[in-house]
Amino acid sequence: MAEKIAGTEIERLIQLLARLPGLGPRSARRAALHLIRKREELLGPLAAAMQVAHERIMVCEVCGNIDTRSPCTICADPRRDHSIMIIVETVADLWALERASAMRAPYHVLGGSLSPLDGIGPDQLNIASLPERLANSPTREIILALNATVDGQTTAHYITDLVSHLPVKVTRLAHGVPVGGELDYLDDGTLSAALRQRTAF
Repeated sequence: MAEKIAGTEIERLIQLLARLPGLGPRSARRAALHLIRKREELLGPLAAAMQVAHERIMVCEVCGNIDTRSPCTICADPRRDHSIMIIVETVADLWALERASAMRAPYHVLGGSLSPLDGIGPDQLNIASLPERLANSPTREIILALNATVDGQTTAHYITDLVSHLPVKVTRLAHGVPVGGELDYLDDGTLSAALRQRTAF
C-alpha cells in the first residue's frame, strides 16, 4: 500500500511539472527524479518557496503586475516618469523591459491580447480600467509594447480607439531589423516592417 501511495504521489508530481511551459512528460519525469534525488538541497527549499509564493504573491490592483504588495513596488516608486505609461501584454513582458533598464516608467499589464478566435475579448483582459487610470494620472504618452502578432496589433488598435478622447499621445515599439541582425536570417514580415518604418540616417 505504501508503495502505491508513493508511486501515486510521484506520478502527481510528474503530472504537475508537465503542465509547466516547456516541459513535456519526459522532461517532467527527469525533473521529478532530479528533485527527488536532491531532496534536501532542492525539493525541500523549492516546496517552501512555492508555499511562501502561494501565500504572499498577489496581483497589483493598479497595474496588474505581480508582487508581494499592492500597489506593487513599481507603482509605488516616486522616481518613475509618470508622464509615460508602458502597456504590455504579460508580466513576463514587463520583466523583459525592466531587465533592459531603457526606461523607468509605470506599466499597465493587460493579461494577454485580444483574440476573437480564442474567445478572448476586452472583458477577459485588464483593459476597462485603463481610460480611468489615464484620466486620473499625469500620463501624456502611452507606449504600446505589444507583441508584433495579429492579436497584438488588434489589441493596439483597440486601445488606440479606447483612449482617443484623452489628451495622451499613443506610440508603439519600433519593429524591424534587430541590432546585430543579418538580413539573410530575417523573415519576410520583419523585413517588410523594417522597410515601412525606415528612418533618416
